[in-house]
Amino acid sequence: MFMEALGRLFDVGTCVVPVDINTSDAATGQRISMAGHSGIAIIAHCLAGGADDLTFDVQQHTAYVSGTSADLDAAAVATSTGIDHFYIKAETALDNDEAWVKITQSVASECLVVGATYGTQQKLVLIQVGADQLGDTYTHISVNVACVTSTSQLLTVLYIPYDLAAQRTPPNRPNLLRPGTANA
Repeated sequence: MFMEALGRLFDVGTCVVPVDINTSDAATGQRISMAGHSGIAIIAHCLAGGADDLTFDVQQHTAYVSGTSADLDAAAVATSTGIDHFYIKAETALDNDEAWVKITQSVASECLVVGATYGTQQKLVLIQVGADQLGDTYTHISVNVACVTSTSQLLTVLYIPYDLAAQRTPPNRPNLLRPGTANA
């Protein structure tokens, strides 16, 4: 019998619904709980635009609404760990023959996709965050995306929680915002 991966190996959540980053200059991502899985892959799909930089800023939060928010790095919260690398696939037209390129950086909450290199290409950006990277008392993350551009550039961002602590059929997966609350 075929074993589905959804609910067993990973789940999927919304970060940023499709938006033209040109008209908004920034997109505020939804929060997601880090409970019930060891990490989250943040996957952004961005169509080609101008040669402007694209910045992904990972935030950590102490609650699913309100609470305390801070950058995901030790400068903001001493007990947290920032991001030292991310991955990108880029090409004029993505068609699944691209290889992942690892982009290393100084540890920070921000990941910068350099517009001069990638701006005119379609791209997939993947940032991984482990639950153990959050500071003490922080339970949720979100991602804000900024790009000051005069060119239309469509963007969407998804969360892929992985290494699930409890494997359940997809309809029985817990709420990704408040895992102890019934799905609404």
